[in-house]
Amino acid sequence: MLQQTQVGIVLPYYKDWLRRFPNFAALARASEAEALHAWQGLGYYNRARNLHATAKIVATRHCGHFPKSIEQLQQLPGVGKYTAHAIATFAFDRPVAIIEANTSRLLSRLLDLRIPIDSTAGRNALWNAASTLTPKKAPAAHNSALLDLGALVCLPRQPKCGVCPVKKFCRAKNPKSLPIKRPRPGTKQLVEKHAFVVEHDKLLLEKSPARWRGMWILPPVKLDRLKPSSLPHPIYTAVFPFTNHRVALKVFRQRLRKIDNGKCWFPFRKLDSIPIPSPHRRAIDALLGLNVSSVHAQR
Repeated sequence: MLQQTQVGIVLPYYKDWLRRFPNFAALARASEAEALHAWQGLGYYNRARNLHATAKIVATRHCGHFPKSIEQLQQLPGVGKYTAHAIATFAFDRPVAIIEANTSRLLSRLLDLRIPIDSTAGRNALWNAASTLTPKKAPAAHNSALLDLGALVCLPRQPKCGVCPVKKFCRAKNPKSLPIKRPRPGTKQLVEKHAFVVEHDKLLLEKSPARWRGMWILPPVKLDRLKPSSLPHPIYTAVFPFTNHRVALKVFRQRLRKIDNGKCWFPFRKLDSIPIPSPHRRAIDALLGLNVSSVHAQR
């Protein structure tokens, strides 16, 4: 949950997740839809899919015991080098290095690393330095200290060099200029059009085959063939970010013609119990005027 998401946002989801799925066996028994429903609002839904798939692997291949070796960890869905090392050191106190945003910034300044940290050479330099520094005794405490040092002292814009406990080892002459990263790709603008179809206190939704795979969304609608003068006005418009995209979600009132495969009617009262991505959830709540919970209101 902490991948790409701040601790303050994660905590309530984490507590609710453990209440629903207290162990791998419970998560393995659940459906993917239940896992996605518990995750909705956190975004990056592949994390939930991978966690659900991992629970099934742990339950079936490893007899319910989570693997401890780096090699086995990296065979789990969605577990790369950083995640495998983080689990190994914090769960099992293994003497392995970890590199993430805070530690990469800290080490790039300590080393005065003048190459992009998101390049192959930069990543290798950081991993090698971190591995050299990792002690065999109490490695979890060491890695936790590096994380805290980066998060609380070696800050991105205003590093607190005056109180830094390792400043005498720091080679950076201008810490604010580090780390160096490659230029980001420009933000792409997208417009997504969806239909709002209601009949007898039921809403028509479609199971997404793409970005929101496994979740229910308002059905996509094609209006490209219409002349600009005959285009209907959207009844709801919102803009949300998605990776390097800025997506304009436009919802149009539509009449029912036929129900294709993948579409389904849902009673209003059951909408809160199915997985719906937050942008579509907000659109539905606004258009139906539902009395949503404070959790949904915050999303």
